[in-house]
Formats: sequence, structure tokens, C-alpha cells
Amino acid sequence: MMKHYIIVKFKEGFEYKRYTADILSIFGKTLDIDGITDVSIKTSNSDRQNRYDIMIEITMEKEALKLYDVSAPHICWKKKYGEFIDKKTIFDCD
Repeated sequence: MMKHYIIVKFKEGFEYKRYTADILSIFGKTLDIDGITDVSIKTSNSDRQNRYDIMIEITMEKEALKLYDVSAPHICWKKKYGEFIDKKTIFDCD
């Protein structure tokens, strides 16, 4: 199993906390992908300018990453929220 983290800093003025339920709903659909077993979202508890806003954590088999990359939820996330992202870090680990 691996952890796939998506750590996002949204553009200034985007009220991301209003959309966390929708973002969780989008990523919740990744649980239908073979090899993905868990999804969670954490929002920052800091309002410092140099902090990122949300962290999406997906637990999956390494082989599932290829399926995730071309999945409808991943495409939806990018299409719906991509324009509001200022910075993004992707981190995978065991």
C-alpha cells in the first residue's frame, strides 16, 4: 500500500472551505477504483500566508495510481478546481 498526497495552496480570495464537502465527494468516488481503499481531506488550521490550504490523502496499491491518473474523479477535480490552484505538491510514499 502507498499513500498519495495532494497538497494544495489555492489562489488568494478563493474560499476553499466552502467547497471541501464537494472536493471530498469528488475524491470519494475514487474508492470505486480497484486498489484504492481510503480517502481523507484535511484543511489547514492556520491562516498564515506561507501555508497550504488542504491535503488530500489517498491510500492505494501502487498499481492503482495509473488507474487514478485517468479516472473520472481525477479529471473532474482538475477541471472543476484547477483554475483556483496557486500551488500544488504531490507526494507518494509507503
